[in-house]
Amino acid sequence: MEPSLLVLWPSDEALSEANTRSHLADGRVVGWYGDPGHVIDAELADQPVPPALAARYGAEDFWGRWTRTECAAKAADLPIALWLREHGLDAGIGETHQLDGVTVSVARTPCSRSTSGPRPGAARTRR
Repeated sequence: MEPSLLVLWPSDEALSEANTRSHLADGRVVGWYGDPGHVIDAELADQPVPPALAARYGAEDFWGRWTRTECAAKAADLPIALWLREHGLDAGIGETHQLDGVTVSVARTPCSRSTSGPRPGAARTRR
């Protein structure tokens, strides 16, 4: 994934053409301009790691691991708290880049489900 497809802007309005975006604590926004079907997450690289999270997961490369884990949770369409409970912090996906003091991870989402009808003879599942 090309880091040149990531753009850091001071506000959301400038990113209307981005395929996806991530908002930072300081109000800036990172946008992904590459192919659709990606998720991103970004954090300020120099912000302190919350003490409770550092105690639980360690501070080494925390923001890289955090943004990759956020990407995995987003790709799975799960809240981060559920992902962490099930997989922990080191089960993230994607590539991590540094962009002007921002840690950004980008990952491809899984392929979407087929929209075609059921196959002949396919078992039905009950809900």
